[in-house]
Amino acid sequence: MEYDFTTIIPRRQTNSVKWNVDENELPMSLADMDFAVAPEIVTAMKEKLDLGVFGYEIVPDTYYEALINWFQGQHHTKLEKSWLMFVNGVIPALSSIVRSVTNVGDSILVQAPVYDIFYHSIENNGRHTLTSDLVYQNYHYEIDWTDLAAKLAQPLTTMMILCNPHNPVGKTWTKAELERLVKLCTKYHVKLVSDEIHGDLVWGQEEYIPLAALANLADKEVVSLTSPSKAFNVAALHAATVIIPNENLRNQISRGLNNDELTEPNLLAIPGSIAAYTKADEWLNGLKKQLTANYYLAEKFIMANIPEVKITSGQATYLMWLDVSAYTNDSQALADFIRRKTGLVVAAGAVYRGNGSNFLRLNFACPSQMLLDGLQRLQVSLTEFKKEKNYGN
Repeated sequence: MEYDFTTIIPRRQTNSVKWNVDENELPMSLADMDFAVAPEIVTAMKEKLDLGVFGYEIVPDTYYEALINWFQGQHHTKLEKSWLMFVNGVIPALSSIVRSVTNVGDSILVQAPVYDIFYHSIENNGRHTLTSDLVYQNYHYEIDWTDLAAKLAQPLTTMMILCNPHNPVGKTWTKAELERLVKLCTKYHVKLVSDEIHGDLVWGQEEYIPLAALANLADKEVVSLTSPSKAFNVAALHAATVIIPNENLRNQISRGLNNDELTEPNLLAIPGSIAAYTKADEWLNGLKKQLTANYYLAEKFIMANIPEVKITSGQATYLMWLDVSAYTNDSQALADFIRRKTGLVVAAGAVYRGNGSNFLRLNFACPSQMLLDGLQRLQVSLTEFKKEKNYGN
């Protein structure tokens, strides 16, 4: 079946967070795709609505079976049903886990630059962020294993939050890297929680290895968080799954999730998620082809028209991580300038900390016509920014 990834859907005045912008503005910052959802998912949700009775919902076995089959078929990973718990969002679950298995004043380690909401989950709950920054060399990121081990060894470090694939740098972690992380966390008695919400969006030659794919995890304190929300563009379903092989840790986290009222699905979460995992794989394959095409369209445009901008992201997620250090080391000021000049809305990399002040994050998950509009606005903005900067000097 052919799917439509070319039609621009008017989303202004539709309660869209992303499109709550001025008429002349083009939002390309928030991780929200501008493609229509797979029709198979829409059909399943319409069938639920046609029932006409909207009472309290349970999570049926068919939900977990759909996820288990998806992981086996897509990622060659065997999940046990007993490991799985439905929750109404990755970040609400992450914040609950922080409260459940760490104490106020503890240090929680992240690898900056990283998804900024991690910091909220840590710091709003009275914990401290400890960062082992990724090493940036030759437009590429790697783990500083010596620094990471030293910080995991600190007495107050009780949890590490991993991003796999890594947002915003688009990096996937190899099996060897994941095994090394688990070994280090186990050695220093640090719980490892992996946000894998972008796991189904590895569209190039790289490979996504779920943390749950590793062997002998039943005695390890590791947690994975997954959701159909990013890959299938259904964030408003508020559906996600927590994966915990260790029974004791699972029981502890389960109490917290239930106390925080995070385990009851809304009306459409279950039918929409099941349809995504059982009927929308062809749509996802089409999406990945479109993302690949969009990435290379952007790469070609940037190299030809604004070569001082360097693309550093890997082939995962739909978020392009742009090194703009040739223009400025204040990405927030640059993002504000771009918005004022052309209406293009991009994310300032500074919010992700680490070396993010030298970067912008751009969402390229949209019809190619819209992407080209955004790239042209970026070119105009950077040309004007450089002129004004030189004039000021």
